[in-house]
Amino acid sequence: MSEHLYQDLKLWEDPRDPLSEEERLDAVIRPLCLWYERNKRDLPWRRDRDPYHIWISEIMLQQTRVEAVKPYYERFMTKYPDAASLADADEEELMKCWEGLGYYSRARNLKKAAQVCVQDYQGNIPADYEQLLKLPGIGSYTAGAVSSIAFNLRKPAVDGNVLRVIHRVLACRDDILSQKVKKALENRLEASMNRMEADPGTYNQALMELGACVCIPNGEPLCSQCPLERLCLASRQGLTGEIPWKQPKKPRKIEERTVFVITDGQRILIRQRPDSGLLAGLYELPQTEGRFEEEEVLTYWKDLFPETVKTAETKEGKHIFSHIEWHMTGWEIRLENLLAYRKQLEQLGYLVANKEQIRKEYTIPKAFSAWKNYWEESK
Repeated sequence: MSEHLYQDLKLWEDPRDPLSEEERLDAVIRPLCLWYERNKRDLPWRRDRDPYHIWISEIMLQQTRVEAVKPYYERFMTKYPDAASLADADEEELMKCWEGLGYYSRARNLKKAAQVCVQDYQGNIPADYEQLLKLPGIGSYTAGAVSSIAFNLRKPAVDGNVLRVIHRVLACRDDILSQKVKKALENRLEASMNRMEADPGTYNQALMELGACVCIPNGEPLCSQCPLERLCLASRQGLTGEIPWKQPKKPRKIEERTVFVITDGQRILIRQRPDSGLLAGLYELPQTEGRFEEEEVLTYWKDLFPETVKTAETKEGKHIFSHIEWHMTGWEIRLENLLAYRKQLEQLGYLVANKEQIRKEYTIPKAFSAWKNYWEESK
């Protein structure tokens, strides 16, 4: 690491008089911001400081990789360039635009928050941290990111990346999943930001960038490339494999499910999930609890499809939610003409959709991606 990054900083600690926590946090600022200005990635939402752009990107980046977000962000901005257009968005079209990003409640909250912005702030994103916190779907991290980057407010934006970086710098062994620990770190960082001369938005982005690219979440951190190496107590003490620490999670509940791909070759049977709960309001292939064998599949559908049908076991699927896993067995049920059953199917809450409708209109989540070859165009 270049020596000039360390000039005029108290980095050469006397073992008899080590830096205090406050001094260490303050000493991080200058080398970190210099490193960021020279090494930051060129990302589409960093090309200006428009609060709407920052807000949308930060919501998309929750639980989603940067490279995966890029095309979604560009497409979203084309379709919904401002809060007013998002507030007026058709729910189905919004879900389709979001399809594949997962955590669909994020998109619904974006629309709700945009409606508040139109109603209460003349279509603008409020330039106030506390007002941002009141918008649907916005917590302390997003409020901190938007307020610091767009409005130059001295508010921290503490996510998993920032927790990891700071806990390693301080050799802190507190549980990073604890809300109490996160809140305490927010308070310490805000105090440090109030003492600094650097731009708060740059500082927050630099912490995020370092955690994403150098002080990485999986695998060995790239300490030799880190501008904070000589400040980092975890690196100095050989503790980067142990810090950050988090309380082990309870194992996820495993649910066996059977998915039915009911088709006549041109059309497929789908249904809309309930308005609340898991994958709320999205469309799915019919499914049920348990792992069915062929005889059970025929029995399950015999009253609805009395004619002889062809069945075949298809791919298996697996999808991991935060608290449960679906382990899915797929069965294809092929009929001569699905339209012949349309009326009675619709009375039961099903939809007979052709492949183009599914591609363009109905949002089917990634949980059912094992069977997407049934509606996607052949390549």
